[in-house]
Amino acid sequence: EVQLVESGGGLVQAGGSLRLSCAVSGFTFDDYTIGWFRQVPGKERELVASIGSTGGSTAYAGSVKGRFTISTDNAKNTMYLQMNGLRPEDTAVYYCKARVRASGVDFWGQGTQVTVSS
Repeated sequence: EVQLVESGGGLVQAGGSLRLSCAVSGFTFDDYTIGWFRQVPGKERELVASIGSTGGSTAYAGSVKGRFTISTDNAKNTMYLQMNGLRPEDTAVYYCKARVRASGVDFWGQGTQVTVSS
């Protein structure tokens, strides 16, 4: 069974940092495309960062490029989102997602709230 569990959200002042973690089970990163998304009330969920095919190519939303870094620790079966230079507009619920490359099926975590105060 595929499971993703996020942690690490919280309240931080503008300019601060947080590191989100997503503990995964039931699959290996090599078979999946993984990413972080975020959503605020009334808006669609948006892609923040992703790691694509084997080789570790990364992609970032323009609004977070240079501030956020996505990474994985295969030994710990965990993916991370390091967020630096946080801004109030980064406030959202953050979700990790894994997509099966062969089938396109998506699996989501439960989400973790990030709040950035001005």
